[in-house]
Amino acid sequence: MSSLIHPSAIIAAGARIAGDVSIGPYSVIGEHVEIGAGTIVGPHCVIDGHTTIGANNHFYRFCSIGGMPQDKKYQGEPTRLEIGDGNTVREYVTINTGTSQDVGVTRLGDDNWIMAYVHIAHDCQIGHHTVIANAVQLAGHIHIGDWAILGGLTAVHQFVRIGAHTMIGGTSSIRQDIPPYLIGAGDPFRPVGVNSEGLGRRGYSPDDIAALKETYKLLYRRNLKVEEACEQMRVLQQEKPAAHDAIQVMVDFLSASTRGIARS
Repeated sequence: MSSLIHPSAIIAAGARIAGDVSIGPYSVIGEHVEIGAGTIVGPHCVIDGHTTIGANNHFYRFCSIGGMPQDKKYQGEPTRLEIGDGNTVREYVTINTGTSQDVGVTRLGDDNWIMAYVHIAHDCQIGHHTVIANAVQLAGHIHIGDWAILGGLTAVHQFVRIGAHTMIGGTSSIRQDIPPYLIGAGDPFRPVGVNSEGLGRRGYSPDDIAALKETYKLLYRRNLKVEEACEQMRVLQQEKPAAHDAIQVMVDFLSASTRGIARS
């Protein structure tokens, strides 16, 4: 056994673990688990299921990763959990595998910051560079885009989609899709504008941000139906070609929404 694996850890014979992975006292690693180079597993963690973990992740004490989905339809199918590189997963986080009723895989991308007591349910698809604060609860089948930030104690209904670069205040209740770039909070969620500060930090130009503020006004201030707002956004793309791609992200998100968007 590697000197980086504590003698009290229990490692199943079939587990595939890179040579420099550190595993703390009393942790348990299942037979279908793969853990990439440089990853740290703290004490008292359980990682099981058909779970693949990339490089340079850090799981703090008492995490439960790769557990079976909390879905009464689940009958023991070999569904999966895939975790990318460079994620920080704090104490008591639970992340479950997928179900055969969806794509069968729960995914967490790269460079995400998952704080204590977060639950990520079956079939969630989490992008890259997100911040999911303490005790956020994600039901099944939720999609979260890159750079999204969810404040502590927020609860998200199953099948909801949260767009890229959103910032959601703590203790919010999310029942419908949240379009990209927005900032807001509440129960129910109430959008208040565009996440200008976050977009600026990520390299969006002042012209891009100004164009996205126009999309916000079309969606929330002009009393338009979503389809009508999308048509006006396409006109805006012609008027502001430099912001075409940023606006297209919004149009694509709105066009794909099946739950409807939060408009309180």
